Amino acid sequence: MAAAGRAWRAALLLSPWRLRAPCRAYGAAAGVGGGIGGRRLFLGAAFALGGGTGLYLAAQHRLREHSAAELPAGDLQLTLYQYKTCPFCSKVRAFLDYHGLPYEIVEVNPIMRKEIKFSSYRKVPILLANAGSTLQLNDSSVIISAIKTYLISKRNSLEEIVSFYPPMKTVTDQGKEVFEYGNKYWLMLDEKETKRVYPVKEVRVEEMKWRKWADDWLVHLISPNVYRTPREAFASFDYIVREGKFGTVEGFFAKYMGAIAMFFISKRLKKRHHLRDDVRQDLYEAVDEWVKAIGKHRLFMGGNQPNLADLAVYGVLRVMEGLEAFDDMMVHTKIQPWYQRMEEVIQRAEVAV
Repeated sequence: MAAAGRAWRAALLLSPWRLRAPCRAYGAAAGVGGGIGGRRLFLGAAFALGGGTGLYLAAQHRLREHSAAELPAGDLQLTLYQYKTCPFCSKVRAFLDYHGLPYEIVEVNPIMRKEIKFSSYRKVPILLANAGSTLQLNDSSVIISAIKTYLISKRNSLEEIVSFYPPMKTVTDQGKEVFEYGNKYWLMLDEKETKRVYPVKEVRVEEMKWRKWADDWLVHLISPNVYRTPREAFASFDYIVREGKFGTVEGFFAKYMGAIAMFFISKRLKKRHHLRDDVRQDLYEAVDEWVKAIGKHRLFMGGNQPNLADLAVYGVLRVMEGLEAFDDMMVHTKIQPWYQRMEEVIQRAEVAV
């Protein structure tokens, strides 16, 4: 029974795609410290989690895809706290990789969250940036906008730039207080810098529009598609169990309970976001809309090089790699040439670091 109980809780926590931004850590309020609980706890916790805790067991050791120690002394040193398969964390990694910024990754334990106990902000991604003093940046789009501004503008310190993105308290339709960043898609540049980065106003407007689209729409298509059928749900959890360190009994419970729960939760999400019965069609339509917006005469939305919208869309989509939804998307849409170009340009940037 003890093994089953641990597997039950593991299944709750190891759903690899989150459903709303940013990725939430899992707290004691859901009953982690208690016993197995019941069906309501199981489904409720998985639903609240939004499928976003990532492969903690598969990446239990601290990952060092890039070492902050590689940076020259006095330069920007970065540490990213994440769930590996969270689309919003993937966006930040794509941005940092493309810009050749070395960084350290800390995979957060979704149960204990001890890795982010220093923070009152209980979601990921969190980026700690040291440019003389350590600053904490929250929210994937704020992280990207603030660091991009810092790379372009030499007028302000990173601390000053971060202050341009103040959190604002709002109340959701459910009456819950949350913090939002109303200007998170803006780069804080002066007129000369803006002209250099965005030669015409329309370029900036387009980039902001599609960054927001990736956060507000594209990300909500991930979970309903990767958990679309029982078979796909089992395939997703099979990958988690295979990569993680489960005993035979624990692996069995985590795989089958988690898969069944997320299959039913994905149906709720389909209703919440007004998706079609065949959610693949919504995914296909979305990515083809993106490709159409780029057009036939640009390699990327940014022209010859990706802009922040390219990096955001790529970051969201790549969390599906290796699953049936990703393969179907490649076959039934026009996304593949752009996606392969994104892979190549980011790989080149990583090699150059």
